[in-house]
Amino acid sequence: MRIQKSSRPLVILLATIVAIITSIVVANATQTITTPNAASISYSLAAGGNSAAITPAINKPVLVMGCCTTMGDIGNGHVSLLHFSSGGGALIDWSGVESFNGSAPATTGGGSNTVGDHIVYIDATHLVGIQVNSADTIRVHNGEAFTRAGTVTLIW
Repeated sequence: MRIQKSSRPLVILLATIVAIITSIVVANATQTITTPNAASISYSLAAGGNSAAITPAINKPVLVMGCCTTMGDIGNGHVSLLHFSSGGGALIDWSGVESFNGSAPATTGGGSNTVGDHIVYIDATHLVGIQVNSADTIRVHNGEAFTRAGTVTLIW
């Protein structure tokens, strides 16, 4: 009987220690999850046309995904993009993967504030792409001889 009485307080003490350690671990393991912001822009561009200017978030990484949904020229490409702006200077910087055009997908990367500089192709013929529009904006350009349509999505 004496063994039973002395083991009961020991079990209660161990259970208390486990509860305290569990509470500490749970309190330190809390993670804040933020919902990303997103913007989706549909385009339908005549031959040689450009979309309206698209302004990515400033000084934050932005995932830019684009696709062409016109039958016979479907494709998609994506880049991680930074719209850098500080002290009066601005620049669009990117790296990513071009659309598939029958050969192994190629990577793309660079930094520019020059209008028309190529960022990423988003169609199968590599004639529809996202370009630098200004030091602060990007655009979709249709270099194809026919109308092309699709969507560009930005997530930051």
